[in-house]
Amino acid sequence: MFKMRQWLNQIGWDEWKIEVASEDASFRSYYRLRRKHDPQSYVLMDSSRLLESLPPFVEMNERLSAVDVHVPKIIAQDLQKGYLILEDFGNTHYLDMLNEENERELYQKAIGEIRKMQKAETSGLPLYDKDFLHFEMALMQEWYLEKYLGLALSAEESAWIEDTVENVAHEVMQQPQGVFVHRDFHSRNIMLTPRGEIGIIDFQDARSGGVTYDLVSLLRDVYAECDREEVERLALYFRDAKGLDVDDATFIRWFDFTGLQRHIKILGIFARLALRDGKEGYLKDIPMTLKYVVDIGGKYPETRELSMLLKRLQNVFGTAP
Repeated sequence: MFKMRQWLNQIGWDEWKIEVASEDASFRSYYRLRRKHDPQSYVLMDSSRLLESLPPFVEMNERLSAVDVHVPKIIAQDLQKGYLILEDFGNTHYLDMLNEENERELYQKAIGEIRKMQKAETSGLPLYDKDFLHFEMALMQEWYLEKYLGLALSAEESAWIEDTVENVAHEVMQQPQGVFVHRDFHSRNIMLTPRGEIGIIDFQDARSGGVTYDLVSLLRDVYAECDREEVERLALYFRDAKGLDVDDATFIRWFDFTGLQRHIKILGIFARLALRDGKEGYLKDIPMTLKYVVDIGGKYPETRELSMLLKRLQNVFGTAP
Protein backbone atom coordinates (compact mmCIF):
# COMPACT_ATOMS: atom_id res chain seq x y z
CA MET A 1 0.00 0.00 0.00
CA PHE A 2 3.01 2.26 0.48
CA LYS A 3 3.61 2.44 -3.29
CA MET A 4 -0.03 3.32 -3.91
CA ARG A 5 0.20 6.07 -1.33
CA GLN A 6 3.33 7.41 -3.03
CA TRP A 7 1.58 7.44 -6.40
CA LEU A 8 -1.50 9.20 -5.04
CA ASN A 9 0.73 11.87 -3.47
CA GLN A 10 2.54 12.34 -6.78
CA ILE A 11 -0.69 13.00 -8.70
CA GLY A 12 -2.15 15.36 -6.08
CA TRP A 13 -4.47 12.91 -4.32
CA ASP A 14 -2.63 13.09 -1.00
CA GLU A 15 -5.82 13.99 0.94
CA TRP A 16 -7.57 10.78 -0.04
CA LYS A 17 -7.76 7.90 2.41
CA ILE A 18 -7.32 4.32 1.11
CA GLU A 19 -9.80 1.65 2.25
CA VAL A 20 -9.76 -2.00 1.17
CA ALA A 21 -12.73 -2.66 -1.13
CA SER A 22 -12.36 -6.12 -2.70
CA GLU A 23 -10.27 -8.58 -4.66
CA ASP A 24 -11.26 -10.65 -7.67
CA ALA A 25 -10.29 -14.03 -9.06
CA SER A 26 -7.14 -12.59 -10.65
CA PHE A 27 -4.24 -10.73 -9.07
CA ARG A 28 -6.07 -7.40 -9.05
CA SER A 29 -7.11 -5.63 -5.86
CA TYR A 30 -9.55 -2.78 -5.35
CA TYR A 31 -9.52 0.08 -2.85
CA ARG A 32 -11.99 2.84 -2.14
CA LEU A 33 -10.69 6.39 -1.96
CA ARG A 34 -12.41 8.85 0.38
CA ARG A 35 -11.59 12.19 1.96
CA LYS A 36 -13.06 14.21 4.80
CA HIS A 37 -16.15 16.28 4.13
CA ASP A 38 -16.46 14.93 0.56
CA PRO A 39 -19.39 12.61 -0.28
CA GLN A 40 -17.71 11.58 -3.52
CA SER A 41 -15.63 8.40 -3.51
CA TYR A 42 -13.55 6.62 -6.15
CA VAL A 43 -12.12 3.17 -6.70
CA LEU A 44 -8.40 2.55 -7.04
CA MET A 45 -7.66 -0.58 -9.05
CA ASP A 46 -4.26 -2.07 -8.26
CA SER A 47 -3.00 -4.27 -11.10
CA SER A 48 0.67 -3.92 -10.23
CA ARG A 49 0.95 -7.73 -10.07
CA LEU A 50 -0.83 -8.07 -13.42
CA LEU A 51 0.37 -5.14 -15.50
CA GLU A 52 -0.61 -6.78 -18.79
CA SER A 53 -4.30 -6.61 -17.83
CA LEU A 54 -4.46 -2.80 -17.80
CA PRO A 55 -4.18 -1.93 -21.51
CA PRO A 56 -7.04 -4.36 -22.38
CA PHE A 57 -9.12 -2.89 -19.55
CA VAL A 58 -8.66 0.64 -20.89
CA GLU A 59 -9.33 -0.47 -24.47
CA MET A 60 -12.48 -2.46 -23.61
CA ASN A 61 -13.67 0.43 -21.46
CA GLU A 62 -13.46 2.68 -24.52
CA ARG A 63 -15.20 0.17 -26.81
CA LEU A 64 -18.09 -0.32 -24.41
CA SER A 65 -18.44 3.37 -23.61
CA ALA A 66 -18.78 4.01 -27.34
CA VAL A 67 -22.00 1.93 -27.45
CA ASP A 68 -23.46 3.50 -24.29
CA VAL A 69 -22.66 0.67 -21.89
CA HIS A 70 -22.13 2.16 -18.43
CA VAL A 71 -18.60 1.15 -17.50
CA PRO A 72 -16.58 3.01 -14.85
CA LYS A 73 -15.07 6.26 -16.08
CA ILE A 74 -11.28 6.36 -15.81
CA ILE A 75 -10.31 9.37 -13.71
CA ALA A 76 -6.54 8.81 -13.61
CA GLN A 77 -4.18 6.11 -14.83
CA ASP A 78 -0.58 4.93 -14.67
CA LEU A 79 -0.16 1.85 -16.84
CA GLN A 80 3.52 1.49 -15.95
CA LYS A 81 2.84 1.28 -12.22
CA GLY A 82 -0.43 -0.62 -12.66
CA TYR A 83 -2.92 1.83 -11.16
CA LEU A 84 -6.27 3.20 -12.27
CA ILE A 85 -8.62 5.53 -10.43
CA LEU A 86 -12.18 4.74 -11.47
CA GLU A 87 -15.72 5.96 -11.00
CA ASP A 88 -17.22 4.28 -7.94
CA PHE A 89 -20.32 2.20 -8.68
CA GLY A 90 -20.89 1.48 -4.98
CA ASN A 91 -21.29 -1.91 -3.30
CA THR A 92 -24.60 -3.23 -4.65
CA HIS A 93 -24.27 -6.14 -7.05
CA TYR A 94 -27.11 -7.81 -8.92
CA LEU A 95 -26.47 -10.79 -6.64
CA ASP A 96 -27.52 -8.66 -3.66
CA MET A 97 -30.83 -7.67 -5.22
CA LEU A 98 -32.16 -10.64 -7.20
CA ASN A 99 -35.29 -12.35 -5.89
CA GLU A 100 -38.34 -14.07 -7.32
CA GLU A 101 -40.31 -10.83 -7.45
CA ASN A 102 -37.79 -8.74 -9.39
CA GLU A 103 -35.68 -11.26 -11.31
CA ARG A 104 -37.56 -10.95 -14.61
CA GLU A 105 -37.27 -7.16 -14.61
CA LEU A 106 -33.60 -7.19 -13.60
CA TYR A 107 -32.67 -9.91 -16.06
CA GLN A 108 -34.45 -8.15 -18.91
CA LYS A 109 -32.54 -4.96 -18.11
CA ALA A 110 -29.28 -6.92 -18.10
CA ILE A 111 -30.24 -8.52 -21.42
CA GLY A 112 -30.58 -5.00 -22.77
CA GLU A 113 -26.97 -4.40 -21.73
CA ILE A 114 -25.88 -7.55 -23.59
CA ARG A 115 -27.57 -6.28 -26.73
CA LYS A 116 -25.69 -3.00 -26.38
CA MET A 117 -22.39 -4.77 -25.72
CA GLN A 118 -22.87 -6.86 -28.85
CA LYS A 119 -22.81 -3.66 -30.90
CA ALA A 120 -19.30 -2.85 -29.66
CA GLU A 121 -16.36 -2.92 -32.05
CA THR A 122 -14.70 -6.35 -32.22
CA SER A 123 -11.83 -5.71 -34.63
CA GLY A 124 -8.56 -6.95 -33.20
CA LEU A 125 -10.17 -8.91 -30.37
CA PRO A 126 -8.95 -12.48 -29.82
CA LEU A 127 -11.41 -15.03 -31.15
CA TYR A 128 -13.54 -17.35 -29.07
CA ASP A 129 -12.78 -20.05 -31.63
CA LYS A 130 -12.90 -23.81 -31.42
CA ASP A 131 -9.31 -24.14 -30.22
CA PHE A 132 -9.92 -21.74 -27.35
CA LEU A 133 -13.15 -23.52 -26.41
CA HIS A 134 -11.15 -26.76 -26.17
CA PHE A 135 -8.38 -25.08 -24.18
CA GLU A 136 -10.84 -23.79 -21.59
CA MET A 137 -12.71 -27.07 -21.18
CA ALA A 138 -9.44 -28.97 -20.69
CA LEU A 139 -9.13 -27.18 -17.34
CA MET A 140 -11.85 -29.42 -15.90
CA GLN A 141 -10.00 -32.68 -16.39
CA GLU A 142 -6.65 -31.32 -15.24
CA TRP A 143 -7.67 -29.21 -12.26
CA TYR A 144 -11.03 -30.54 -11.08
CA LEU A 145 -10.97 -34.26 -11.82
CA GLU A 146 -7.27 -35.08 -11.56
CA LYS A 147 -5.78 -32.52 -9.17
CA TYR A 148 -8.74 -31.63 -6.95
CA LEU A 149 -10.63 -34.93 -6.80
CA GLY A 150 -7.43 -36.93 -7.27
CA LEU A 151 -8.90 -39.23 -9.92
CA ALA A 152 -6.92 -41.52 -12.18
CA LEU A 153 -9.25 -41.66 -15.16
CA SER A 154 -9.58 -44.83 -17.19
CA ALA A 155 -8.94 -44.77 -20.93
CA GLU A 156 -12.68 -45.08 -21.47
CA GLU A 157 -13.48 -42.15 -19.19
CA SER A 158 -10.83 -39.99 -20.85
CA ALA A 159 -12.33 -40.86 -24.22
CA TRP A 160 -15.81 -39.84 -22.98
CA ILE A 161 -14.45 -36.49 -21.91
CA GLU A 162 -12.55 -35.97 -25.16
CA ASP A 163 -15.63 -36.81 -27.24
CA THR A 164 -17.85 -34.56 -25.14
CA VAL A 165 -15.48 -31.62 -25.38
CA GLU A 166 -15.35 -31.99 -29.15
CA ASN A 167 -19.14 -32.24 -29.40
CA VAL A 168 -19.66 -29.20 -27.21
CA ALA A 169 -17.13 -27.08 -29.09
CA HIS A 170 -18.68 -28.09 -32.42
CA GLU A 171 -22.17 -27.13 -31.29
CA VAL A 172 -21.08 -23.80 -29.79
CA MET A 173 -19.60 -22.82 -33.15
CA GLN A 174 -22.95 -23.36 -34.92
CA GLN A 175 -24.44 -20.15 -33.55
CA PRO A 176 -23.76 -16.69 -35.02
CA GLN A 177 -20.23 -15.57 -34.17
CA GLY A 178 -18.30 -12.32 -34.16
CA VAL A 179 -20.05 -10.37 -31.40
CA PHE A 180 -18.38 -8.69 -28.43
CA VAL A 181 -18.29 -11.21 -25.56
CA HIS A 182 -17.73 -9.89 -22.02
CA ARG A 183 -16.92 -13.48 -20.91
CA ASP A 184 -17.97 -13.08 -17.26
CA PHE A 185 -21.33 -11.35 -17.39
CA HIS A 186 -22.88 -12.56 -14.14
CA SER A 187 -24.51 -11.19 -11.01
CA ARG A 188 -21.24 -10.22 -9.32
CA ASN A 189 -20.08 -8.17 -12.30
CA ILE A 190 -23.32 -6.22 -12.77
CA MET A 191 -23.70 -3.33 -10.36
CA LEU A 192 -26.65 -1.17 -9.38
CA THR A 193 -25.20 2.28 -8.85
CA PRO A 194 -26.43 4.69 -6.15
CA ARG A 195 -28.45 6.40 -8.90
CA GLY A 196 -30.16 3.14 -9.83
CA GLU A 197 -28.24 2.62 -13.06
CA ILE A 198 -26.67 -0.61 -14.26
CA GLY A 199 -22.88 -0.54 -14.19
CA ILE A 200 -20.73 -3.22 -15.84
CA ILE A 201 -17.31 -4.29 -14.53
CA ASP A 202 -14.60 -6.92 -15.16
CA PHE A 203 -14.71 -6.78 -18.96
CA GLN A 204 -10.99 -6.69 -19.72
CA ASP A 205 -10.83 -10.29 -21.02
CA ALA A 206 -13.39 -9.74 -23.78
CA ARG A 207 -13.25 -11.76 -26.99
CA SER A 208 -15.14 -11.98 -30.25
CA GLY A 209 -17.42 -14.98 -30.10
CA GLY A 210 -20.86 -16.57 -30.02
CA VAL A 211 -24.12 -14.71 -29.61
CA THR A 212 -25.33 -16.67 -26.53
CA TYR A 213 -22.19 -16.65 -24.38
CA ASP A 214 -22.94 -13.61 -22.20
CA LEU A 215 -26.61 -14.60 -22.10
CA VAL A 216 -25.82 -17.98 -20.57
CA SER A 217 -23.34 -16.37 -18.16
CA LEU A 218 -26.22 -14.21 -16.93
CA LEU A 219 -29.08 -16.70 -16.86
CA ARG A 220 -27.17 -19.79 -15.73
CA ASP A 221 -25.09 -17.89 -13.22
CA VAL A 222 -23.06 -20.09 -10.86
CA TYR A 223 -23.76 -17.63 -8.01
CA ALA A 224 -27.53 -17.15 -8.45
CA GLU A 225 -29.95 -19.82 -9.66
CA CYS A 226 -33.05 -19.00 -11.68
CA ASP A 227 -35.99 -21.34 -12.37
CA ARG A 228 -35.26 -23.47 -15.45
CA GLU A 229 -38.47 -22.54 -17.28
CA GLU A 230 -37.92 -18.87 -16.57
CA VAL A 231 -34.36 -19.17 -17.89
CA GLU A 232 -35.64 -20.52 -21.19
CA ARG A 233 -38.33 -17.81 -21.39
CA LEU A 234 -35.70 -15.13 -20.87
CA ALA A 235 -33.34 -16.76 -23.37
CA LEU A 236 -36.07 -16.65 -26.02
CA TYR A 237 -36.87 -13.06 -24.97
CA PHE A 238 -33.26 -12.20 -25.89
CA ARG A 239 -33.58 -14.01 -29.23
CA ASP A 240 -36.72 -12.08 -30.10
CA ALA A 241 -35.33 -8.73 -28.92
CA LYS A 242 -32.22 -9.28 -31.00
CA GLY A 243 -34.27 -10.36 -34.00
CA LEU A 244 -32.55 -13.71 -34.58
CA ASP A 245 -34.38 -15.81 -37.16
CA VAL A 246 -34.07 -19.21 -35.53
CA ASP A 247 -36.60 -21.64 -34.04
CA ASP A 248 -36.96 -22.20 -30.28
CA ALA A 249 -35.35 -25.65 -30.19
CA THR A 250 -32.27 -24.58 -32.15
CA PHE A 251 -31.72 -21.45 -30.08
CA ILE A 252 -32.09 -23.32 -26.78
CA ARG A 253 -29.63 -25.91 -28.10
CA TRP A 254 -27.09 -23.15 -28.82
CA PHE A 255 -27.76 -21.75 -25.35
CA ASP A 256 -27.45 -25.13 -23.61
CA PHE A 257 -24.21 -26.14 -25.29
CA THR A 258 -22.66 -22.74 -24.67
CA GLY A 259 -23.61 -23.15 -21.02
CA LEU A 260 -22.03 -26.59 -20.93
CA GLN A 261 -18.79 -25.19 -22.33
CA ARG A 262 -18.76 -22.41 -19.76
CA HIS A 263 -19.56 -24.62 -16.77
CA ILE A 264 -17.13 -27.38 -17.76
CA LYS A 265 -14.47 -24.66 -17.86
CA ILE A 266 -15.56 -23.15 -14.54
CA LEU A 267 -15.21 -26.47 -12.70
CA GLY A 268 -11.54 -26.36 -13.64
CA ILE A 269 -11.13 -22.68 -12.85
CA PHE A 270 -12.65 -22.92 -9.36
CA ALA A 271 -10.44 -25.90 -8.53
CA ARG A 272 -7.38 -24.07 -9.87
CA LEU A 273 -8.18 -20.94 -7.87
CA ALA A 274 -8.28 -23.07 -4.71
CA LEU A 275 -5.26 -25.27 -5.37
CA ARG A 276 -2.89 -22.88 -7.15
CA ASP A 277 -3.92 -19.48 -5.81
CA GLY A 278 -5.17 -20.35 -2.33
CA LYS A 279 -8.62 -18.86 -3.01
CA GLU A 280 -10.69 -21.61 -1.45
CA GLY A 281 -13.83 -19.50 -1.25
CA TYR A 282 -14.66 -20.48 -4.82
CA LEU A 283 -15.06 -24.13 -3.83
CA LYS A 284 -18.50 -23.39 -2.39
CA ASP A 285 -19.65 -22.48 -5.92
CA ILE A 286 -18.71 -25.85 -7.40
CA PRO A 287 -22.03 -27.56 -6.46
CA MET A 288 -24.13 -25.17 -8.56
CA THR A 289 -21.68 -25.43 -11.46
CA LEU A 290 -21.66 -29.22 -11.27
CA LYS A 291 -25.45 -29.30 -11.14
CA TYR A 292 -25.67 -27.37 -14.41
CA VAL A 293 -23.28 -29.74 -16.20
CA VAL A 294 -25.05 -32.85 -14.91
CA ASP A 295 -28.56 -31.57 -15.62
CA ILE A 296 -28.03 -29.94 -19.00
CA GLY A 297 -25.54 -32.57 -20.15
CA GLY A 298 -28.15 -35.21 -19.46
CA LYS A 299 -30.51 -33.65 -22.00
CA TYR A 300 -28.40 -34.48 -25.06
CA PRO A 301 -26.92 -37.77 -26.32
CA GLU A 302 -23.68 -35.97 -27.27
CA THR A 303 -23.01 -35.04 -23.64
CA ARG A 304 -24.81 -37.73 -21.66
CA GLU A 305 -21.70 -39.84 -20.93
CA LEU A 306 -19.95 -36.93 -19.21
CA SER A 307 -23.14 -36.10 -17.31
CA MET A 308 -23.34 -39.68 -16.05
CA LEU A 309 -19.66 -39.71 -15.08
CA LEU A 310 -19.99 -36.50 -13.06
CA LYS A 311 -23.20 -37.72 -11.48
CA ARG A 312 -21.41 -40.87 -10.29
CA LEU A 313 -18.68 -38.69 -8.83
CA GLN A 314 -21.35 -36.64 -7.04
CA ASN A 315 -22.59 -39.85 -5.44
CA VAL A 316 -19.08 -40.85 -4.35
CA PHE A 317 -17.67 -37.48 -3.26
CA GLY A 318 -20.78 -35.38 -2.80
CA THR A 319 -19.77 -32.10 -4.41
CA ALA A 320 -16.26 -32.01 -2.93
CA PRO A 321 -13.82 -34.57 -1.54
